Formats: sequence, C-alpha cells, structure tokens
Amino acid sequence: MHIPDGYLSPATCAVGFAITVPMAAIASAKIKKTVKTRQVPTLAMLSAVCFLIMMFNVPIPDGTTAHAVGGALVAVLLGPWAALIAVAVALAFQALLFGDGGVLAYGVNVLNMAIILPFVSYGIYRLISKGSALTSTRRVTAAAIGGYVGINAAALACGIELGIQPLLFHTANGTPLYSPYHLSQSVPAMMLAHLSVAGVVEAIITGGVIAYLQRANLPLLRTNNPDSPEDRTERTPRKLRPIYVALAAVVLMAALTPLGLLAPGGAFGEDAPSKLNLGGLGLKAIPSGLAKYTGFWKHTLLDGYGFSSGAHPVIGYILSAVVGVLAIGVAVFVVAIIIRAISRRRTADPSSDSTCQDKAVLSEHVR
Repeated sequence: MHIPDGYLSPATCAVGFAITVPMAAIASAKIKKTVKTRQVPTLAMLSAVCFLIMMFNVPIPDGTTAHAVGGALVAVLLGPWAALIAVAVALAFQALLFGDGGVLAYGVNVLNMAIILPFVSYGIYRLISKGSALTSTRRVTAAAIGGYVGINAAALACGIELGIQPLLFHTANGTPLYSPYHLSQSVPAMMLAHLSVAGVVEAIITGGVIAYLQRANLPLLRTNNPDSPEDRTERTPRKLRPIYVALAAVVLMAALTPLGLLAPGGAFGEDAPSKLNLGGLGLKAIPSGLAKYTGFWKHTLLDGYGFSSGAHPVIGYILSAVVGVLAIGVAVFVVAIIIRAISRRRTADPSSDSTCQDKAVLSEHVR
C-alpha cells in the first residue's frame, strides 16, 4: 500500500499534504489531552510494532504481496488520533531511511494508512462494541471486524488514487504521465490483496491483542474506554507482566522480519518502473512523470531494507528492523520530552489559562 514517488502527480501529492498536515496538527493537540505522559512508552512501542508489521509481506494469489499495518490496534487502544501519530511516524522513517513509500507521496500514504484505516476501524469498533463489557467477546469481535474493514477502506482509497492518474494526467494523445493503471486494474488489484489476505491478518492481530489484554492489562484497555463496564468474573490471573510480553514480541518480530523476503514482488512495478509490462499496458516507454520523479529521495540508509550491494539480505532486513525500532522509539521519546517541558513551563506560568488543567494532570501523575 506504500505508494512510491512517481506514481502520483505533484497535484495529487499536494492534495495529500493539504489534508494530512492539518489533521496531524489536530492529532498533536488531541493526544496531549488523551495520551498521558506515562502512556508515551506505549505509544512509542505501538508505533514500532506498526513499523515491524508493515515489514511482513505476505503472498497474494496474483503473484504480488500485501501487508497488515497495525493502525486498527493503536486506534482501539489509544484512539484514532494517537493512531494517526503512531502510523505517520512509522511511515516517515520507512520513507526516509528505507525508501519504502515515497517522500513526495508521503501525505497520500499517511491519508490512507494513518487516517482512513484507524478512523474507519475505530468507528466500526465503537459501533459494534457499544454498551458491551470491557472484557466481553463482543469487543474482540468488534476490534477484528474494525481492523478488516479499515484496512480494506484504505486499500480502496489507494486503488482509486492510482487509478485516476491516467484519467486526469496524460499527454494530448492519451499517454499517461504517472501511474499507467486505470481504475479497472488498480482497484481490483488492491482489493483482491487486502480482502483475501492483508485484511485477515489485520483482523487477527487486532482481535488477538485485544483478547490477550482483556486478561493481562485491563488498565490499558480502559485508557480509551474509561466508562465501559467490566465483567471481572470472566478474567483469569495473568502470569507474565504485559510489558515483558510486549518487549519479547517486538524482539521476536524483528528477528522474524526476514520472512517478508519470502514474498517479493510489487503489484504495479513499484520496486522499479523498469519492471512494468509496457507492452501489456500499450506503452512504448515508461511514463515521463513516473520516470522523472522515481527515486526523488536518494538519501536512504538501507534502501529496500537491505544493503546497496544486495548482499546478505537477511542480515540487512534484521538490521533495518532494529534501526527502525530504535529510531522510532527515540523520536517519540524526544517529542514527549519536548511536550512535557512545554507543559511544565505553562504550569509554572500563573498567567496561563490552562494552569489549573495542567496542575490536575500533574497531580494525576503523582498519584
């Protein structure tokens, strides 16, 4: 679902940023109220988990691959605004360090995977789980269905964004300038991959983690559901601290990321435009806009999650996972420190309108 540079026109990319930049600003303001300081490590870990999940490519019947995102899980746990930040941070590092998704197309990728996916998923989850106990099976089902529907909504948006390019941007004789695939090709390709495989994986991850947390960490589930009733009779004692389980899961996922190498391939030749079936598309050459903007960002650390020489792909994939997790963790903590410093300064300022509110938040942390 990561759209690389060159497949979208500059105008389409601009629309993506025009939507996502204000949404990100709103999300930053929202999470200062909903995500407390003590939950920042959880947000950082969830962002890292999203990064890792997206490295696991799974094979699709038509010969290409797809992947889950994890955005639905973050939305259920911390809300869709926090999910926007978590997934957007992961996408930024994927694009800048590893060339997975374009820099020019970053706004559109955020729109699909960090906005549409978590907000649709969360809406479905709230609709189905409304009125149910925090520990009910209905909440697990709601989370799974939300994840499945959310990622398919994002895939549909991606298919439409690619498919409208030949209609809107072409030469006088009709030759496409960017993505050469029409809606009749791009939408079925995206939906087959996500309806059959990626959606199922997203549903299993989301529902499975919620089912585990119902027995292991109810306070985390209550973060975004403070007023939900709880059926304590359904709970069983936990044997391991959730933080240890989460850390073990991250390490295990990083170690297993080379499994993503088992299913190489791109639906639209996104790995390299030279792989496009030009004859099958009725083209004599790569579309000029696609050729111009492909490889716009040349400062990746491990392009394609591997070494530039192509040697030792497994080591390169694991190294990319470790670098990505550490970079995301450090970035989220730095942002949290800045926000906390600003909050303390405002608390110390008696003229601040929010002094009382900030003092209440600090009192809550002290307790």
